[in-house]
Amino acid sequence: MDNQASLDTCNETPRILLWDIDGTLLRSARTGAFKDYTIPMLEGVFGTSGRLAEMKVSGMTDLQIVAEALRPEGFTHEHIRERLDHLRERYMEEMHKATSNGAEFFQVLPGVREVLQAVADHPRYQSALLTGNIEPAAYLKVELVGLSEFFPLPGAFGDESHDRRDLPALAAERIRSQLKLDLQPHQFIVIGDTPNDIASAHHFGARALAVGTGRLYTTEDLLECSPEAFIPDLSNLEGVMQTLASL
Repeated sequence: MDNQASLDTCNETPRILLWDIDGTLLRSARTGAFKDYTIPMLEGVFGTSGRLAEMKVSGMTDLQIVAEALRPEGFTHEHIRERLDHLRERYMEEMHKATSNGAEFFQVLPGVREVLQAVADHPRYQSALLTGNIEPAAYLKVELVGLSEFFPLPGAFGDESHDRRDLPALAAERIRSQLKLDLQPHQFIVIGDTPNDIASAHHFGARALAVGTGRLYTTEDLLECSPEAFIPDLSNLEGVMQTLASL
């Protein structure tokens, strides 16, 4: 059976779920804990962490975070791109140090594992990561909390653009190529906890499912961005699956 036929067994068009990580699937045990590895990374690569210590960064890509932190120090996007390989390498060195006990550093949010299993078992859905994290950091996070198996498709990551709105199109191109399907933008659902997740979905033409589990944004903040659907969290498996079915 080919890919199209296997996905159409329920007479439903395929849906590709593009999952944010932080605030949607998991969170650090402490607010701002990512600075434990990001600050020493910036100091090692650029000699300064700029204004990172004071920043709130939910929904930003890692390249955007770096750019915003270092702008007062005179670093440009071009300067950052020139050191991108060094940035990735040092980032992962520092992250491995900080997360040596991943079970304590990161916590899977309620219902996440059950929802990921349910969509993996459903013929209509396939999942990929769409996150502001650099690619190796994204995969380390889901590995540390035991979720790696649920993301078989290629995604898009925070070391690929300063603008999160670019990421869905990058992921879609890779997924179309791997599945050999002519998937349309409306067949993608971006699932995330910030206004930037919603904006990235709409910029591409995808559906947005907002989840109210982030630390920085209220339900009202998210609803003002007009997602196609909103759920407070992923703990109600039946409710989540009904919501996905409506998109």
